[in-house]
Amino acid sequence: MKLLREYFELCEGGICQDLLTEEEKIKVANGTKILSGVMQMSETKNGNGRVYPHAILEREVKKYTEAVKQRRALGELDHPESGVVNLQNCSHLVTDIWMEGNKCMGKIEVLGTPAGKILESLVEAEIPCGISSRGMGSISERDGVTMVEDDFQLICFDMVADPSTPGAYMMREAKELFESNKKTELNNLIESILKG
Repeated sequence: MKLLREYFELCEGGICQDLLTEEEKIKVANGTKILSGVMQMSETKNGNGRVYPHAILEREVKKYTEAVKQRRALGELDHPESGVVNLQNCSHLVTDIWMEGNKCMGKIEVLGTPAGKILESLVEAEIPCGISSRGMGSISERDGVTMVEDDFQLICFDMVADPSTPGAYMMREAKELFESNKKTELNNLIESILKG
């Protein structure tokens, strides 16, 4: 078995308010950053040339749901070469995960840890970040495609700079972004009035 890491791009934008629970809406109103979007894909060749069969990814997402429910689904800032999650590097917590067709969707909450503060700063600066799955498993070649084998075990999702899967974006919660844009527009309007 080898360490398998996959990358997905995160970007700032908006998600449907209906995806947020009342508790999450309160957290966002109090300044917590919540991101949502595609975290992994099955049956799709990614930038690393690998394909995750749907049944395998669906199985691992179902297992990972238990860690999410227990608030143990932590991820690191950057992508270590280890199969162990290092608590001192944790930047976020996966708070929800589910399958929509071949897409593994999820929500993450940015933590107040040192690594989380760096991630928060990147999000605030509108720098696209990626999300990457980390797991252990075997691969094999079939018809020129690298297939992930049945022994794959999902470990976590890390935040990274360089995503590999096309069309996979996580976005900032819409109300937070809207309010941020409103403040910028208001500041620009005040500045233009003062310059007169």
